[in-house]
Amino acid sequence: MKEPFVITISREVGSGGRTIGRKLAEKLGVRFSDKELVDALQKKLNLTESGIEELKGKKKRWLDDFIQMVAPVPMSGMLVDGDSDYISEYNKSLSVNDVFEAEKEILNGIADQGSCVIAGRSGFFVLKDRPNKVDILITASLENRIARIMSKQGLTREKALEVIESVDKARDNYVQRYTGQSRFDARNYHIVLNMDYITEDQAVNLILAYLGK
Repeated sequence: MKEPFVITISREVGSGGRTIGRKLAEKLGVRFSDKELVDALQKKLNLTESGIEELKGKKKRWLDDFIQMVAPVPMSGMLVDGDSDYISEYNKSLSVNDVFEAEKEILNGIADQGSCVIAGRSGFFVLKDRPNKVDILITASLENRIARIMSKQGLTREKALEVIESVDKARDNYVQRYTGQSRFDARNYHIVLNMDYITEDQAVNLILAYLGK
């Protein structure tokens, strides 16, 4: 595969896609972008990580509902994340469009810097015009996703299922709204891997074989 290249990893929560992306990037000796995307969005939009994920799932204006959900507001114009002591001012004029536009800018900026593996953020669509790009979807059965989240995060089955349903709904809404496509449409990807039948290392090796590495 010619360089510079971009590999996008779309994944179902609990499928192991993030770990596969990280291992793949290590094998290829290239940058892996996942957490840094969230960090960049936090700085750009002045919101917390949990806030970003929540508002991506909203179909209309989301900020007021989000604030009411996560925590009480101590004063006008301040946002408190219920999972941390982080407090930040927010811009009430923000819309979900701002998140998508910010993600596009950040994703393209990362891709401009050289070969990389990018997890999530609708990369398969946002970077669709990039040369030397491979799009991958990582999926798994609901039961295996539940089991993985229970193990990794120490959650009950009920709570793990709640997490999956919440994240799935948010991601589905977001991708459908801004790409006009289902994130599960196999035609959007070069490779689709079902993790019910292979290990993470086997998944990485299959991708490397496809890339000719």
